[in-house]
Order: sequence, then C-alpha cells, then structure tokens
Amino acid sequence: MATVRVGVLGAGGRMGSETCRAVDADPDLELVARVGRGDPLETLVSARAEVAVEFTTPESVKENVRFCLSHGIHCVVGATGLSDADLEDVGSWTGPANALVAPNFALGAVLMMSFAAAAAKHFDTAEIVERHHERKLDAPSGTALRTARLMSEAREGRAWSPARGDETVSGSRGGDAGGVRIHSLRLPGSVAHQEVVLGAAGETLTIRHDSIDRTSFMPGVVLACKRVGRLDGLVVGLENVLDL
Repeated sequence: MATVRVGVLGAGGRMGSETCRAVDADPDLELVARVGRGDPLETLVSARAEVAVEFTTPESVKENVRFCLSHGIHCVVGATGLSDADLEDVGSWTGPANALVAPNFALGAVLMMSFAAAAAKHFDTAEIVERHHERKLDAPSGTALRTARLMSEAREGRAWSPARGDETVSGSRGGDAGGVRIHSLRLPGSVAHQEVVLGAAGETLTIRHDSIDRTSFMPGVVLACKRVGRLDGLVVGLENVLDL
C-alpha cells in the first residue's frame, strides 16, 4: 500500500505538534508539510499533500478547508467552530476531495457518545458536564454538542423531560441543547473530559470519558488520514469510519 502524503495545519499548536509526531511515526503516512500560523496554504499544494489535518482555530478553519478541498486535498478536521450552515458549505465544496469532520478523535470519546445515544432511548432526562483547558476558545465543546445531538436523534422524536427549577444565579443551569442541559468548565490542568448523566426514578446512569493527554486523540487522527480518501463527500463523526 502506498503511503498517504499528509500536511498538518496548525502545526505550531499543541494538537498540531502532536499530530505531526503521530503522522511521522506511522509507516503508512508521510508528513510532507507543517503549516503554522502565517504560513501560506500553498505549501500544501507544493508539497503534493493528499490529506490535510486541520487543527487551527474557529476563525480560520472554514476558509482553510475551502482552500484544501478546492485543490483536491482531502480534509481531516478537528478544529471546532463549524456551524450547521458551515457544514452545508463544506459539503458543497467536496467532490474534488472528501472531508471528515470530527469533534473528538479519542476512540474512548467516540464510544462514550455511542453509549450515551443508546442510553438516551431509555431515560427521559439527561445532562452533560464537559471540562476543558482554559485556552479552549469555544463553549460548549463540539463533543458535548455532538453528544446531545446523537442522544436526541436516538429518541426518534420523543421529547426530553428536563428537570424544572428557577435559577437564582443566571446561567447556573447551563445551556439547553434540544432538551439536554450542557455545563462547560474551563480549568487549568484539564485536557478534555465529559460526563453524561441520565436520570430516571430511583436511579442515575453516568457515562464518563477523560483524555488525560493529547496522545489519546492520535489513533483516531491517524485512522482518519488513512480512510478519508475512501469516503464520499462530507462525513461528520469519527464513528463513521470505526467498526462500531
């Protein structure tokens, strides 16, 4: 099997640097471009990159993806900040190349979302508590929003029954994502952590995942780099390339 030529956008950041190391260490991948802040995107073209891994910022991710797809470079997108409307645009740009957008590349986090969706069929109340490092730019996390969406979709139209109660401090009950409350914590010493708590009469079920190091995301990133070329257009969620 020929090696896949990979370029990394956001190579100067923590996730980008870790991605460069992971790609460089895999015998089926070849790291051909490291694109940091201020570097021209044309570097990917001149390096003949087949796949670009996008770990920049919410402000730059959409235009970076547009550039890559228009130049026939498949995209593996881990940067957050793409709205539903943005994803529609990304889907319309595919054709010359494919795009895989994943809010979380940790295999355990993908399983956590899958388990939460399965449990959502049997519990009528659920809340999500997510915690990330203090430098994370968006809240709630893309993982939390994706989890809430998958849980609601699994209920096939049945509404949630959220707990009632007045807030004495505004915002203390978190944000409402289609009937699932999301609480976002931003603290030094954190990487990426999420709990899904489901409640019913006399019992609760807690499903939790912790990434304690950024290396936890790398098996998913490497797998995505190898499989994005086989996809058809835009695919959202790493679970779509796993054998779940």
